[in-house]
Amino acid sequence: MIKLELPYPSIEDILVDYKSASVISPAYCGVHGELDAILQYVYHCFYFKRIGDEQTAKILMDIAMCEMMHLEMLGELILKLGIDPVFTRRPPIRGDFYNTSQINYSRTPIKMLIDDITAEMVAVSEYEKICERLTNEQVGAVIKRIILDEQLHIKVLRERLEEINKRA
Repeated sequence: MIKLELPYPSIEDILVDYKSASVISPAYCGVHGELDAILQYVYHCFYFKRIGDEQTAKILMDIAMCEMMHLEMLGELILKLGIDPVFTRRPPIRGDFYNTSQINYSRTPIKMLIDDITAEMVAVSEYEKICERLTNEQVGAVIKRIILDEQLHIKVLRERLEEINKRA
């Protein structure tokens, strides 16, 4: 798993806060949320394996595993904040269910990595906007810690892109 070796803030003492749950829910499974990231990385991993680039495939799967941890953390946080973490764009509304239309299905190595870097940059930007809207400091601390992982993913993906560009 590719993540910073820093602890995540505890969510044990988080109290019901519907506003904060509403603010963070797009990061859970909205457009550019964690669920999109997981599925895009797994899809791209398949194509890197197909061309025999096991190193890049492993990097993508390791990042996907970190994104899965973020998804789990956000789901648990949303639940603690008082909302059912269903896979919709606006939990707890049971409509507008998640779909995969926003995942980038590129299949060439450089394009896949550029798309993954771009998605991470958008994720960081979206998380920063979330932080600006949050008034709950405990929830904000969790989001700020997740941002650090996303920034590491950008660094790792850029390094991998440089390596592949050197070989091309």
